[in-house]
Amino acid sequence: MKHLAITGNLGSGKTTVCKIFEILGIAVYYSDSRAKMLMYKSVELKNSIKSLLGKEAYHRNGRPNRAYIASKIFNDPTLLQSMNALVHPAVADDYLNWRNQQKSAFTLQESALTFEINADKRMDAVIVVHAPLEVLISRGMLRDGASRGSIEARLNKQMKQELKMERADYLINNDGQTALIPQVYAIYRSIINS
Repeated sequence: MKHLAITGNLGSGKTTVCKIFEILGIAVYYSDSRAKMLMYKSVELKNSIKSLLGKEAYHRNGRPNRAYIASKIFNDPTLLQSMNALVHPAVADDYLNWRNQQKSAFTLQESALTFEINADKRMDAVIVVHAPLEVLISRGMLRDGASRGSIEARLNKQMKQELKMERADYLINNDGQTALIPQVYAIYRSIINS
């Protein structure tokens, strides 16, 4: 079974593309939602995060205090790096356990940070979903109810879309004008037939 990553910047439409792959019977691992689940359910990860950020990192009900965590890590690059050093390996282990249980023709790991954390090295191929910058910004603003400046700041912290596209094995243009389903199906057929 082949294992692929699917990545793209904020607002590119990774989730939409993944839903099309799921309709085709492909198992998709959503890294961000799994990371959130692990931060809640993994006792080991919880304890590590509390050691790093203090007990305020969690509410009394055991759920992560996301506002507190964000206020700490996004204002301190060293803390952000330490937090990533805790969460990313936990997600990588969870993904490997998950993929070993899948029965689909191939698997997809959806992650905005595929290249940044070198997850592409353990994949057979990488799909990059891309769109023009103005489309990324408007989708991010609509989805998150955030200001243009906030979305631009978040995009500026991500690896440039053009660099991701250069490293891709497959590209999906999600500019809002080009049909997605034929692009996804062509990649699906290519992977199935290779």
